[in-house]
Amino acid sequence: MTTVRVPAGWPATEDEARAAQDELRGRVILDEPGPPPGTGLVTGVDVAYDDERGVVAAAAVVLDAATLAVVAEATAVGEVSFPYVPGLLAFREIPTVLAALEALHREPGLVVCDGYGLAHPRRFGLASHLGVLTGLPTIGVAKNPFIFTYAEPAAERGSATPLLAGADDVGRALRTRTGVKPVFVSVGHRVSLEGACAHTLALTPEYRLPESTRRADALCRQALRDAVS
Repeated sequence: MTTVRVPAGWPATEDEARAAQDELRGRVILDEPGPPPGTGLVTGVDVAYDDERGVVAAAAVVLDAATLAVVAEATAVGEVSFPYVPGLLAFREIPTVLAALEALHREPGLVVCDGYGLAHPRRFGLASHLGVLTGLPTIGVAKNPFIFTYAEPAAERGSATPLLAGADDVGRALRTRTGVKPVFVSVGHRVSLEGACAHTLALTPEYRLPESTRRADALCRQALRDAVS
């Protein structure tokens, strides 16, 4: 487990964080298809908090995209690096997530975030932020639609409808299990929306949430328990 401190110069105010978002958002790449689904490596990242102690734990779990077997994993624990502000949650998580990724002994391949990419009030959620900082292809797969609207997809697995911010199409409500509520997929960086949905379906052969997310969630929660016990 890696221990992380808040980086020097990290945004400390809402204005500083929004200025950083504005600068980095222009670097998002949207015209690449991304790696073919079911090939190479896929890494899930997730975080868990103990707000009373100001501690955040992050996990990165690398899967073989074809078999979904775990080939590497790493955790990091650090100080919560930013106060809770809706729309700026990435600033609480990024330093520790980066440390977990850097601790891996394998290249991450595609990174799947438990959260949002372009489906964000400022079109720059965690998946986009992480992708720009690392250069890796990234997608966001969230459990709920946040502030966005959507029509209910058909009941069959693979059905999808646009995720909308007003008139803007920012992602997909995607049914990963027949008859189960959808997940909410958005592009992060260097992946198309069609590719992001295909990757999400490839990662959900049995459960609603991607196997990458499920494994990273369990690992970061264990890392947090170990850190504060």
